[in-house]
Amino acid sequence: MDERLEVSVTFDERRGYIASAPELRQPVTALSLGGLRRRIEIALLPEDVHVVLQLDVRARRERDRRRAG
Repeated sequence: MDERLEVSVTFDERRGYIASAPELRQPVTALSLGGLRRRIEIALLPEDVHVVLQLDVRARRERDRRRAG
C-alpha cells in the first residue's frame, strides 16, 4: 500500500517553490507545483509514496495568482 508523505512547501520569487521534509535529503525546488511533485517522487525512488503538498501562505498566494491568470 502507498505510504503518505506530507511535504511543507513555500515560495521564493528567485527560486520558485521549495519543498522540505525529513524524508528528503535536501530541499527540492521547482518552478511549478507539478514539477515539484515529480521531483519529490523521483528523489524518493524506489519507494511508492503518495506526496501531499502542504502549502504555506506564500505558496498558496502564488498558486492562486497563477490560477487567476
